[in-house]
Amino acid sequence: MAEKFDNLEEHLEKFVENIRQLGIIVSDFQPSSQTGLNQKLNFMISGLQDIEKCRQQLHEINVPLEAFEYIDQGRNPQLYTKECLERALAKNEQVKGKIDTMTKFKSLLISELSKVFPEEMAKYKAIHGDDPPS
Repeated sequence: MAEKFDNLEEHLEKFVENIRQLGIIVSDFQPSSQTGLNQKLNFMISGLQDIEKCRQQLHEINVPLEAFEYIDQGRNPQLYTKECLERALAKNEQVKGKIDTMTKFKSLLISELSKVFPEEMAKYKAIHGDDPPS
């Protein structure tokens, strides 16, 4: 998979360089440079075709739109990944806290219900095999 990315990166770099050279030709256009301009335009078209071939090899890759927003804002897209991981970690800790709280509540509820309804809770424990966690 890495070689596909390297191939795409190489084609993109060539394309960007070709566009840069095309910009130089256009900014100082002289009728005598028409053949050079035509050649660069043809290179640009073939470069787009090469990029399209690479794109077809990488069709299973999905990039979140937020990552592109980071790029548009001039921010490093790796910050997006870092912030996503930080949010996931915080959410994971929050959910773990809720699970721990519910486990303690269940244990306390079973304990208190066993005091008030010992026969019913014995049946419940026999059916569910629940040994309240400590």
